[in-house]
Amino acid sequence: MEAAAEVPAPPAALSCFSYNQDCTSLAIGTTTGYRLFSLSSVEQLDQVHESNEIPDVYIVERLFSSSLVVVVSHAKPQQMNVYHFKKGTEICNYSYSSNILSIRLNRQRLVVCLEESIYIHNIKDMKLLKTILDTPPNTTGLCALSINHTNSYLAYPGSATSGEIALYDGNSLKTACTIPAHDGPLAALTFNSTGSKLASASEKGTVIRVFSIPGGQKLYEFRRGMKRYVNISSLVFSMDSQFLCASSNTETVHIFKLEHLTDSRPEEPPTWSGYMGKMFQAATNYLPAQVSGMMNQDRAFATVRLNVSGQRNICALSTIQKLPRLLVTTSDGHLCIYNLDPQDGGECVLIKKHSLLGSGKMEENKENDLQPPLPQSYAATVARQSTVPSTSTMPGYSEDGGALRGEVIPEHEFATGPVCLDDENEFPPIILCRGGQPGKAKRS
Repeated sequence: MEAAAEVPAPPAALSCFSYNQDCTSLAIGTTTGYRLFSLSSVEQLDQVHESNEIPDVYIVERLFSSSLVVVVSHAKPQQMNVYHFKKGTEICNYSYSSNILSIRLNRQRLVVCLEESIYIHNIKDMKLLKTILDTPPNTTGLCALSINHTNSYLAYPGSATSGEIALYDGNSLKTACTIPAHDGPLAALTFNSTGSKLASASEKGTVIRVFSIPGGQKLYEFRRGMKRYVNISSLVFSMDSQFLCASSNTETVHIFKLEHLTDSRPEEPPTWSGYMGKMFQAATNYLPAQVSGMMNQDRAFATVRLNVSGQRNICALSTIQKLPRLLVTTSDGHLCIYNLDPQDGGECVLIKKHSLLGSGKMEENKENDLQPPLPQSYAATVARQSTVPSTSTMPGYSEDGGALRGEVIPEHEFATGPVCLDDENEFPPIILCRGGQPGKAKRS
Protein backbone atom coordinates (compact mmCIF):
# COMPACT_ATOMS: atom_id res chain seq x y z
CA MET A 1 0.00 0.00 0.00
CA GLU A 2 1.51 3.29 -1.07
CA ALA A 3 1.75 6.12 1.43
CA ALA A 4 -0.30 9.23 0.79
CA ALA A 5 1.51 12.12 -0.81
CA GLU A 6 2.92 14.58 1.71
CA VAL A 7 1.34 18.01 1.80
CA PRO A 8 3.95 20.70 1.09
CA ALA A 9 4.71 23.05 3.95
CA PRO A 10 3.03 26.48 3.77
CA PRO A 11 5.14 29.62 4.06
CA ALA A 12 6.29 30.47 7.57
CA ALA A 13 3.99 32.89 9.35
CA LEU A 14 6.04 32.98 12.55
CA SER A 15 9.63 34.16 12.73
CA CYS A 16 10.14 32.44 16.10
CA PHE A 17 8.19 30.57 18.76
CA SER A 18 9.09 29.13 22.15
CA TYR A 19 7.52 27.66 25.27
CA ASN A 20 8.48 28.99 28.66
CA GLN A 21 10.45 26.86 31.11
CA ASP A 22 7.52 24.89 32.55
CA CYS A 23 5.46 24.81 29.32
CA THR A 24 2.63 26.93 30.76
CA SER A 25 3.08 29.75 28.23
CA LEU A 26 3.81 30.14 24.52
CA ALA A 27 5.65 33.10 22.97
CA ILE A 28 5.65 33.86 19.24
CA GLY A 29 7.54 36.46 17.22
CA THR A 30 6.34 37.98 13.95
CA THR A 31 7.31 40.74 11.54
CA THR A 32 5.22 43.19 13.58
CA GLY A 33 6.16 42.23 17.15
CA TYR A 34 5.49 39.41 19.58
CA ARG A 35 2.62 37.76 21.49
CA LEU A 36 2.34 35.72 24.68
CA PHE A 37 -0.31 33.05 25.28
CA SER A 38 -1.41 31.10 28.33
CA LEU A 39 -1.57 27.31 27.98
CA SER A 40 -3.94 26.59 30.87
CA SER A 41 -6.85 25.32 28.78
CA VAL A 42 -7.38 23.02 25.82
CA GLU A 43 -10.46 24.69 24.36
CA GLN A 44 -9.44 28.31 24.93
CA LEU A 45 -6.19 29.99 23.96
CA ASP A 46 -5.77 33.15 26.01
CA GLN A 47 -3.52 35.89 24.66
CA VAL A 48 -2.05 37.59 27.71
CA HIS A 49 0.11 40.18 25.97
CA GLU A 50 0.84 41.63 22.54
CA SER A 51 3.53 44.13 21.61
CA ASN A 52 4.05 45.84 18.26
CA GLU A 53 6.79 48.19 19.43
CA ILE A 54 9.66 46.05 18.13
CA PRO A 55 9.29 44.70 14.55
CA ASP A 56 10.93 41.63 13.06
CA VAL A 57 11.34 39.76 16.35
CA TYR A 58 13.34 36.55 15.97
CA ILE A 59 13.95 35.70 19.64
CA VAL A 60 11.37 36.02 22.42
CA GLU A 61 11.79 34.19 25.74
CA ARG A 62 9.61 34.49 28.85
CA LEU A 63 10.77 33.70 32.40
CA PHE A 64 8.27 31.12 33.63
CA SER A 65 4.87 32.87 34.10
CA SER A 66 6.37 36.15 35.27
CA SER A 67 6.31 39.52 33.50
CA LEU A 68 9.96 39.31 32.43
CA VAL A 69 10.45 38.79 28.70
CA VAL A 70 13.62 38.95 26.59
CA VAL A 71 13.38 40.10 22.97
CA VAL A 72 15.82 40.33 20.04
CA SER A 73 14.89 41.74 16.64
CA HIS A 74 16.43 41.66 13.18
CA ALA A 75 16.59 45.45 13.33
CA LYS A 76 19.22 45.17 16.11
CA PRO A 77 20.40 41.55 16.09
CA GLN A 78 23.32 42.28 18.42
CA GLN A 79 21.14 43.80 21.14
CA MET A 80 19.18 41.99 23.84
CA ASN A 81 16.22 43.84 25.34
CA VAL A 82 14.74 42.82 28.70
CA TYR A 83 11.20 44.03 29.42
CA HIS A 84 8.64 44.05 32.21
CA PHE A 85 5.77 43.61 29.79
CA LYS A 86 2.99 44.15 32.35
CA LYS A 87 4.29 47.62 33.17
CA GLY A 88 5.40 48.28 29.61
CA THR A 89 8.90 49.22 30.75
CA GLU A 90 12.37 48.23 29.63
CA ILE A 91 14.45 46.75 32.42
CA CYS A 92 17.74 46.90 30.53
CA ASN A 93 19.48 46.12 27.26
CA TYR A 94 22.85 44.67 26.35
CA SER A 95 24.80 44.79 23.10
CA TYR A 96 27.28 42.15 21.94
CA SER A 97 30.07 41.82 19.41
CA SER A 98 28.07 39.69 16.96
CA ASN A 99 24.52 38.55 16.30
CA ILE A 100 22.60 36.89 19.13
CA LEU A 101 21.63 33.34 18.14
CA SER A 102 19.76 32.12 21.23
CA ILE A 103 18.86 33.05 24.80
CA ARG A 104 18.13 30.75 27.74
CA LEU A 105 16.66 31.65 31.15
CA ASN A 106 16.13 30.22 34.60
CA ARG A 107 15.48 31.89 37.96
CA GLN A 108 19.17 32.55 38.51
CA ARG A 109 20.91 32.86 35.15
CA LEU A 110 20.37 34.44 31.74
CA VAL A 111 22.54 32.95 28.98
CA VAL A 112 23.23 34.63 25.64
CA CYS A 113 24.73 32.46 22.92
CA LEU A 114 26.70 33.90 20.00
CA GLU A 115 28.38 31.90 17.26
CA GLU A 116 31.74 31.64 19.03
CA SER A 117 31.08 32.82 22.59
CA ILE A 118 28.57 32.51 25.44
CA TYR A 119 27.68 35.20 28.00
CA ILE A 120 26.28 34.31 31.43
CA HIS A 121 24.37 36.99 33.38
CA ASN A 122 23.01 37.05 36.89
CA ILE A 123 19.28 37.47 36.38
CA LYS A 124 18.88 39.36 39.69
CA ASP A 125 20.69 42.47 38.44
CA MET A 126 21.69 41.43 34.88
CA LYS A 127 25.35 41.69 35.84
CA LEU A 128 27.66 39.85 33.46
CA LEU A 129 29.27 37.02 35.43
CA LYS A 130 31.22 35.08 32.83
CA THR A 131 32.10 35.02 29.16
CA ILE A 132 33.02 31.68 27.62
CA LEU A 133 35.24 32.64 24.71
CA ASP A 134 36.42 30.74 21.65
CA THR A 135 33.70 28.12 21.71
CA PRO A 136 33.53 25.87 18.62
CA PRO A 137 31.58 27.50 15.76
CA ASN A 138 27.92 27.20 16.69
CA THR A 139 25.97 28.68 13.80
CA THR A 140 22.56 27.70 15.16
CA GLY A 141 23.14 28.90 18.72
CA LEU A 142 22.56 25.42 20.08
CA CYS A 143 22.66 25.34 23.89
CA ALA A 144 20.53 24.22 26.82
CA LEU A 145 20.17 25.61 30.34
CA SER A 146 18.65 23.66 33.21
CA ILE A 147 15.49 25.36 34.46
CA ASN A 148 16.33 24.26 38.02
CA HIS A 149 18.49 27.05 39.47
CA THR A 150 20.00 24.73 42.10
CA ASN A 151 21.39 22.60 39.23
CA SER A 152 22.04 25.48 36.88
CA TYR A 153 23.96 23.52 34.25
CA LEU A 154 24.64 24.79 30.76
CA ALA A 155 25.26 22.44 27.82
CA TYR A 156 26.63 23.43 24.42
CA PRO A 157 28.60 21.80 21.57
CA GLY A 158 32.18 21.04 22.51
CA SER A 159 33.15 20.39 18.89
CA ALA A 160 32.01 21.49 15.46
CA THR A 161 32.86 18.15 13.85
CA SER A 162 31.82 15.58 16.47
CA GLY A 163 28.97 15.17 18.94
CA GLU A 164 30.89 16.20 22.03
CA ILE A 165 28.88 18.03 24.69
CA ALA A 166 30.51 20.62 26.93
CA LEU A 167 28.83 20.78 30.35
CA TYR A 168 29.30 23.98 32.35
CA ASP A 169 28.21 24.70 35.93
CA GLY A 170 26.34 28.01 35.86
CA ASN A 171 26.49 28.35 39.65
CA SER A 172 30.20 27.80 40.28
CA LEU A 173 31.05 29.16 36.80
CA LYS A 174 33.36 26.21 36.11
CA THR A 175 33.50 23.48 33.49
CA ALA A 176 31.85 20.32 34.79
CA CYS A 177 32.77 17.72 32.16
CA THR A 178 32.64 16.80 28.49
CA ILE A 179 30.39 14.03 27.16
CA PRO A 180 31.21 12.14 23.93
CA ALA A 181 27.56 11.80 22.98
CA HIS A 182 27.55 11.18 19.21
CA ASP A 183 29.88 10.62 16.28
CA GLY A 184 28.47 13.52 14.23
CA PRO A 185 27.82 17.16 15.15
CA LEU A 186 25.05 17.93 17.63
CA ALA A 187 21.61 19.11 16.54
CA ALA A 188 19.57 19.16 19.78
CA LEU A 189 20.12 19.41 23.54
CA THR A 190 17.69 19.54 26.45
CA PHE A 191 17.70 19.10 30.23
CA ASN A 192 14.94 17.58 32.30
CA SER A 193 13.20 19.79 34.87
CA THR A 194 15.54 18.91 37.74
CA GLY A 195 18.75 19.21 35.74
CA SER A 196 19.68 15.59 36.50
CA LYS A 197 19.34 14.32 32.91
CA LEU A 198 20.47 15.64 29.52
CA ALA A 199 19.15 14.42 26.17
CA SER A 200 20.95 14.91 22.86
CA ALA A 201 20.63 14.17 19.16
CA SER A 202 23.09 14.55 16.30
CA GLU A 203 22.58 16.02 12.85
CA LYS A 204 21.72 12.55 11.55
CA GLY A 205 18.74 12.50 13.88
CA THR A 206 18.49 8.72 14.05
CA VAL A 207 19.55 8.14 17.66
CA ILE A 208 18.64 10.08 20.81
CA ARG A 209 20.68 9.54 23.96
CA VAL A 210 20.04 10.50 27.58
CA PHE A 211 22.89 11.09 30.04
CA SER A 212 23.10 11.53 33.79
CA ILE A 213 24.15 14.96 35.05
CA PRO A 214 26.75 15.88 36.16
CA GLY A 215 28.43 12.50 35.70
CA GLY A 216 27.70 12.09 31.99
CA GLN A 217 26.89 8.37 32.07
CA LYS A 218 24.58 7.12 29.30
CA LEU A 219 21.21 6.13 30.74
CA TYR A 220 19.01 5.60 27.68
CA GLU A 221 19.33 5.27 23.95
CA PHE A 222 16.32 5.64 21.68
CA ARG A 223 16.17 5.07 17.94
CA ARG A 224 13.99 7.58 16.12
CA GLY A 225 14.41 5.79 12.80
CA MET A 226 16.91 4.06 10.54
CA LYS A 227 15.67 4.69 7.00
CA ARG A 228 16.56 8.35 6.60
CA TYR A 229 18.43 11.18 8.24
CA VAL A 230 16.31 14.00 9.64
CA ASN A 231 16.79 17.43 11.19
CA ILE A 232 15.68 17.32 14.82
CA SER A 233 13.86 20.58 15.47
CA SER A 234 12.62 19.97 19.00
CA LEU A 235 13.69 17.78 21.91
CA VAL A 236 11.94 18.10 25.27
CA PHE A 237 11.27 16.18 28.49
CA SER A 238 7.95 16.10 30.28
CA MET A 239 8.02 17.95 33.61
CA ASP A 240 8.00 14.64 35.52
CA SER A 241 10.88 13.30 33.35
CA GLN A 242 8.89 10.20 32.39
CA PHE A 243 8.69 11.06 28.69
CA LEU A 244 10.96 12.53 26.03
CA CYS A 245 9.56 14.03 22.84
CA ALA A 246 11.40 14.57 19.55
CA SER A 247 10.11 16.31 16.43
CA SER A 248 11.86 16.91 13.13
CA ASN A 249 11.36 18.11 9.57
CA THR A 250 9.37 14.94 8.87
CA GLU A 251 5.67 14.42 9.54
CA THR A 252 6.22 12.14 12.56
CA VAL A 253 6.65 13.19 16.21
CA HIS A 254 8.12 10.53 18.50
CA ILE A 255 7.54 10.22 22.25
CA PHE A 256 9.79 7.90 24.26
CA LYS A 257 9.15 6.60 27.75
CA LEU A 258 12.04 6.64 30.20
CA GLU A 259 11.78 3.51 32.25
CA HIS A 260 14.00 0.62 33.26
CA LEU A 261 12.00 -2.50 32.48
CA THR A 262 14.33 -4.63 34.55
CA ASP A 263 13.65 -2.51 37.63
CA SER A 264 9.88 -3.07 37.52
CA ARG A 265 9.85 -6.77 36.68
CA PRO A 266 9.67 -9.38 39.46
CA GLU A 267 12.43 -11.93 39.82
CA GLU A 268 12.04 -14.49 37.05
CA PRO A 269 11.72 -18.16 38.01
CA PRO A 270 14.72 -20.35 37.19
CA THR A 271 13.49 -21.43 33.75
CA TRP A 272 15.52 -22.20 30.64
CA SER A 273 14.23 -19.09 28.83
CA GLY A 274 14.99 -16.91 31.84
CA TYR A 275 18.49 -18.32 32.06
CA MET A 276 19.15 -17.69 28.36
CA GLY A 277 17.78 -14.15 28.67
CA LYS A 278 20.24 -13.35 31.43
CA MET A 279 23.08 -14.90 29.44
CA PHE A 280 22.19 -12.80 26.40
CA GLN A 281 22.03 -9.60 28.50
CA ALA A 282 25.41 -10.35 30.06
CA ALA A 283 26.92 -11.03 26.64
CA THR A 284 26.16 -7.50 25.48
CA ASN A 285 28.72 -6.21 27.97
CA TYR A 286 31.48 -7.84 25.91
CA LEU A 287 30.31 -6.65 22.49
CA PRO A 288 31.45 -3.46 20.73
CA ALA A 289 29.54 -0.38 21.82
CA GLN A 290 27.78 -0.05 18.45
CA VAL A 291 26.45 -3.62 18.57
CA SER A 292 25.53 -3.52 22.26
CA GLY A 293 23.72 -0.22 21.78
CA MET A 294 21.63 -1.60 18.94
CA MET A 295 20.48 -4.42 21.21
CA ASN A 296 19.46 -2.10 24.01
CA GLN A 297 17.66 0.58 22.05
CA ASP A 298 14.00 1.28 22.72
CA ARG A 299 11.54 2.48 20.11
CA ALA A 300 8.90 5.16 20.39
CA PHE A 301 6.25 4.73 23.07
CA ALA A 302 3.82 7.07 21.30
CA THR A 303 3.72 8.92 17.97
CA VAL A 304 1.92 11.70 16.15
CA ARG A 305 1.66 12.06 12.39
CA LEU A 306 1.40 15.70 11.35
CA ASN A 307 -0.54 16.78 8.29
CA VAL A 308 2.52 18.40 6.72
CA SER A 309 6.25 17.84 6.71
CA GLY A 310 9.20 20.08 6.08
CA GLN A 311 8.03 23.02 8.19
CA ARG A 312 9.64 24.08 11.43
CA ASN A 313 7.92 23.03 14.64
CA ILE A 314 8.49 22.77 18.38
CA CYS A 315 6.86 20.42 20.87
CA ALA A 316 6.09 20.40 24.57
CA LEU A 317 4.80 17.76 26.97
CA SER A 318 2.55 19.37 29.53
CA THR A 319 -0.28 18.65 31.95
CA ILE A 320 -3.33 20.73 31.07
CA GLN A 321 -6.55 20.32 33.01
CA LYS A 322 -4.99 17.40 34.90
CA LEU A 323 -4.29 15.32 31.79
CA PRO A 324 -1.04 14.77 29.84
CA ARG A 325 -0.94 16.66 26.54
CA LEU A 326 1.41 16.98 23.62
CA LEU A 327 1.64 20.50 22.19
CA VAL A 328 2.95 21.10 18.66
CA THR A 329 3.49 24.67 17.44
CA THR A 330 4.21 25.05 13.72
CA SER A 331 5.77 27.87 11.73
CA ASP A 332 2.56 28.40 9.75
CA GLY A 333 1.00 29.85 12.92
CA HIS A 334 -0.90 26.98 14.52
CA LEU A 335 -0.90 25.24 17.90
CA CYS A 336 -2.12 21.63 17.90
CA ILE A 337 -3.00 19.89 21.15
CA TYR A 338 -2.99 16.10 21.43
CA ASN A 339 -3.91 13.69 24.20
CA LEU A 340 -1.14 11.35 25.33
CA ASP A 341 -2.04 7.99 26.80
CA PRO A 342 0.56 7.54 29.59
CA GLN A 343 -0.25 3.84 30.04
CA ASP A 344 -0.52 2.42 26.54
CA GLY A 345 1.02 5.08 24.30
CA GLY A 346 0.29 4.53 20.63
CA GLU A 347 -1.05 7.18 18.26
CA CYS A 348 -1.88 10.43 20.07
CA VAL A 349 -5.34 11.93 19.56
CA LEU A 350 -5.63 15.42 18.09
CA ILE A 351 -8.28 17.27 20.11
CA LYS A 352 -7.77 20.95 19.27
CA LYS A 353 -6.13 23.21 16.71
CA HIS A 354 -5.65 26.91 17.49
CA SER A 355 -4.69 29.74 15.17
CA LEU A 356 -1.98 31.93 16.70
CA LEU A 357 -2.40 34.81 14.26
CA GLY A 358 -6.16 35.02 13.94
CA SER A 359 -8.65 37.16 15.78
CA GLY A 360 -8.45 34.94 18.81
CA LYS A 361 -11.02 32.42 17.63
CA MET A 362 -10.00 28.81 17.79
CA GLU A 363 -10.06 26.38 14.89
CA GLU A 364 -11.90 23.12 15.43
CA ASN A 365 -10.30 19.92 14.26
CA LYS A 366 -12.61 19.29 11.32
CA GLU A 367 -10.65 16.22 10.27
CA ASN A 368 -11.88 14.37 13.35
CA ASP A 369 -15.40 14.50 11.93
CA LEU A 370 -14.24 12.43 8.97
CA GLN A 371 -12.47 9.78 11.00
CA PRO A 372 -14.14 6.53 12.13
CA PRO A 373 -15.02 6.15 15.82
CA LEU A 374 -11.98 5.63 17.98
CA PRO A 375 -11.60 2.57 20.21
CA GLN A 376 -12.42 2.94 23.89
CA SER A 377 -8.82 3.52 24.92
CA TYR A 378 -7.51 5.93 27.51
CA ALA A 379 -6.70 8.48 24.81
CA ALA A 380 -10.18 8.25 23.32
CA THR A 381 -11.79 8.58 26.72
CA VAL A 382 -9.89 11.62 27.90
CA ALA A 383 -10.57 13.35 24.59
CA ARG A 384 -14.19 13.71 25.68
CA GLN A 385 -13.51 14.87 29.23
CA SER A 386 -14.91 18.11 30.58
CA THR A 387 -13.03 21.19 29.47
CA VAL A 388 -13.61 23.24 32.62
CA PRO A 389 -10.34 25.10 33.20
CA SER A 390 -8.31 24.11 36.21
CA THR A 391 -5.56 26.01 37.90
CA SER A 392 -1.94 25.12 37.40
CA THR A 393 -0.42 22.66 39.86
CA MET A 394 3.13 23.96 39.50
CA PRO A 395 4.37 24.98 42.99
CA GLY A 396 5.07 28.64 43.44
CA TYR A 397 3.45 29.75 40.20
CA SER A 398 -0.01 30.86 39.25
CA GLU A 399 -1.06 30.47 35.65
CA ASP A 400 0.06 33.65 33.94
CA GLY A 401 0.07 35.52 37.22
CA GLY A 402 2.59 37.92 35.75
CA ALA A 403 0.08 39.05 33.16
CA LEU A 404 -3.15 38.92 35.14
CA ARG A 405 -2.25 39.52 38.77
CA GLY A 406 1.31 40.79 38.71
CA GLU A 407 3.22 37.79 39.97
CA VAL A 408 6.03 38.20 42.47
CA ILE A 409 8.28 35.17 42.18
CA PRO A 410 8.42 33.50 45.64
CA GLU A 411 11.72 34.08 47.41
CA HIS A 412 12.28 30.38 48.08
CA GLU A 413 11.97 29.73 44.34
CA PHE A 414 14.83 32.08 43.56
CA ALA A 415 18.51 32.18 44.28
CA THR A 416 19.80 34.50 47.01
CA GLY A 417 18.56 38.02 46.37
CA PRO A 418 15.50 37.28 44.23
CA VAL A 419 14.34 39.64 41.55
CA CYS A 420 10.86 40.89 42.39
CA LEU A 421 9.31 41.86 39.13
CA ASP A 422 6.65 43.99 40.81
CA ASP A 423 9.06 46.00 42.96
CA GLU A 424 10.63 48.79 40.94
CA ASN A 425 12.78 49.87 43.88
CA GLU A 426 14.59 46.54 43.87
CA PHE A 427 14.68 45.97 40.12
CA PRO A 428 14.08 49.35 38.47
CA PRO A 429 13.46 49.65 34.74
CA ILE A 430 16.58 51.27 33.31
CA ILE A 431 17.81 51.87 29.79
CA LEU A 432 21.38 50.69 30.35
CA CYS A 433 22.54 47.76 32.43
CA ARG A 434 24.52 48.38 35.58
CA GLY A 435 28.29 48.33 35.27
CA GLY A 436 30.62 48.50 32.30
CA GLN A 437 30.34 50.55 29.17
CA PRO A 438 26.87 51.72 28.14
CA GLY A 439 25.01 48.96 26.34
CA LYS A 440 28.10 46.75 26.00
CA ALA A 441 28.69 43.33 27.51
CA LYS A 442 32.08 43.12 29.15
CA ARG A 443 34.29 40.09 28.93
CA SER A 444 35.37 38.46 32.15
